[in-house]
Amino acid sequence: MNLTNLPDTAKTPIEDVQNTPDARHLDINKVGIKSIRHPVVVKDKSGGEQSTVAVFDMYVHLPHNFKGTHMSRFVEILNVNEKAISIESFEGILRTMVERLEAESGYVEMRFPYFVNKSAPISGVKSLLDYDVTFIGEIKNGKFDITVKVLVPVTSLCPCSKKISDYGAHNQRSHVTVTALINDFIWIEDIINLVEKQASCELFGLLKRPDEKYVTERAYDNPKFVEDMVRDVAAQLNAEKRIDKYIVESENFESIHNHSAYALIERDKRIK
Repeated sequence: MNLTNLPDTAKTPIEDVQNTPDARHLDINKVGIKSIRHPVVVKDKSGGEQSTVAVFDMYVHLPHNFKGTHMSRFVEILNVNEKAISIESFEGILRTMVERLEAESGYVEMRFPYFVNKSAPISGVKSLLDYDVTFIGEIKNGKFDITVKVLVPVTSLCPCSKKISDYGAHNQRSHVTVTALINDFIWIEDIINLVEKQASCELFGLLKRPDEKYVTERAYDNPKFVEDMVRDVAAQLNAEKRIDKYIVESENFESIHNHSAYALIERDKRIK
């Protein structure tokens, strides 16, 4: 580049304002970018990959003596890792971010829709069902932790309604959300299956009439209060050695009320 023809402003080095000192002496716990969409490829248990668009929140800790952080570097890191992102690769993204931003700690949250190709229970017809999934990674003092959050829609049927009615029982669609701190690799499908087995019945994207008969009767034979749902899922999470800490929530969107029923269980299995 010929600098002789450039204006004087282009010849002068650009000041890095972010690295200038700050006199207020206040650390910032999290600073970075929020709600940036980026295309990613997520690996699934079937051996394939899913192309999707994820929403990222990316933060680092900022010491009191720095005025600001380098926001553009967060985007650069995403563009480098635009191919396959999985639970396994998430640690590398976090460590790269902390290193590039010269930070003591870092936090990345990645939210995306995840699809499972499910077979209807009788006809076997296949269809996709979507689940809301979040990877949450954090590094503090060099230690990496990853939390996986999965929202699983299911069917729940009210035991009380079944007991007191001469025929029928009210049921509803429910959202069961598992937020799990893991200590070893676990597939998203493993968490989904764990939850769906505890519901009155799982959901399917496509059902033929024999399938609809099956899921209706399956739910009727397997009634669950919202309290039953979280307790049954929690019991399975207690037995899962790959999970150190969890929160399980269930929200039933009541079909005979204009409000939801809700329950939550939280446990850190590392505390005896």
